[in-house]
Amino acid sequence: MTIKEVARLAGVSPAAVSRFLNGGSISPEKSERVRKAIEETGYRPNPMAQTMRTGRINQVGVIVPRLYSESVSQITAGASQRLFEQGYMTLLGCTDHDQEAELRYIQIMQESQVAGIILMGAVLTPQIAEMIRSSRVPIVITGQNFEEFPCVYHEDFHAARDLMRLLIEKGRRRIVMIGAPENDIAAGLNRRRGAEQALLDAGLDASSMPYEVSTFDAKGGKETMERLLQKYPDLDGVICATDTMAMGAVSALREAGRDIPEDVSIVGVGDNWIDTVSVPPLTTAHLFFRQCGEEAAELLLDLIDSGTESTRPRQIRLQYLIMERGSV
Repeated sequence: MTIKEVARLAGVSPAAVSRFLNGGSISPEKSERVRKAIEETGYRPNPMAQTMRTGRINQVGVIVPRLYSESVSQITAGASQRLFEQGYMTLLGCTDHDQEAELRYIQIMQESQVAGIILMGAVLTPQIAEMIRSSRVPIVITGQNFEEFPCVYHEDFHAARDLMRLLIEKGRRRIVMIGAPENDIAAGLNRRRGAEQALLDAGLDASSMPYEVSTFDAKGGKETMERLLQKYPDLDGVICATDTMAMGAVSALREAGRDIPEDVSIVGVGDNWIDTVSVPPLTTAHLFFRQCGEEAAELLLDLIDSGTESTRPRQIRLQYLIMERGSV
C-alpha cells in the first residue's frame, strides 16, 4: 500500500494525504475521507521516507542518571507509554551521573535526528545549560525546576518539610538527616531546606541539625547512618532524602540494636514498592513519578508540534502525599 493508493481510495491528492499525516492544513471533509481510507487499508507511513521529508525520526531520546532506581523506572515507563501511544519509540541513554556522558548523549541524540529529548534529574552546569539552549530539538527536564527551560518537577521542599513536622509531632527532637548531594537542587538542597524549615516553624534550632550527604543507593544510606550513629548515639529520628537511602539506614539501625519506631523514627521520600513490605513499613512522601513521565511526554509532544521557540517555557509542578506507616 502506497500513499498514492490511499489518495486514490479517498478521492484526494497524494499531497493532501501527506498533509494529513504530517499535521498540515487540510479541510475537515478531506481529512475524514483520508482517515477512513487509512483505517480501511491499514496504511502506515514509511519511516525512512518520513525522516527524509521532515529531517527527524519518530524517536524520542530519554536520558537517565541511572537504571537501578524506582523513580527512574516509573518516570521512564510513564513517558515511553505516552510516547508510544503517539507513534514514538523511546531511545534510552544512561549517564551513571557522569555529566560528560550527559553532554555526549544530548549531542549524539540530536545527530541521530530524534524528534525531542527528555532529560531526567539534571545538574544544570553552564555547559549543559548552553547545550540545551542551542539544541536543534526540544528538550524537557524532569525532576528539577529550571525556569529557563521546560520542566516537570516535584514539591521537594514541602514534602521534606511535612515529613520533618511529622517526626517533631511524634516527639522526636534529636533528629538527623541523610541528604543527597546539593548540586542536585531538588533532592539535595530543596529537601534539606524543607526539613530545616519545619524545625524553624517548631521553634527549634535548624542550624544544629546533624546532616551528612549520602550517595543515592542503599549502601550509601547504610554507611552514612553508621557514621551518624557514631557521632550522635542518642539520635531518635532520621529523615532521608530518598527511600533507597532510608532502607540502608534501617539496616544500620537494626545492626546497632535500635528498634524502629520505639527507639528511632525514620522517614524517606519517594514511596517505592519496597516501603510497604519492609518491617516496619516506611513512612514517606509519595511523589507521582509515573505522572511526571506522562506529563513530560505530553509537554515534549506539544513542543515538537509547535516548535521550540513558540512560547515561554512551561514548568509543571506535581503534588505529593504523606504516607504515614509504621516507621514513625
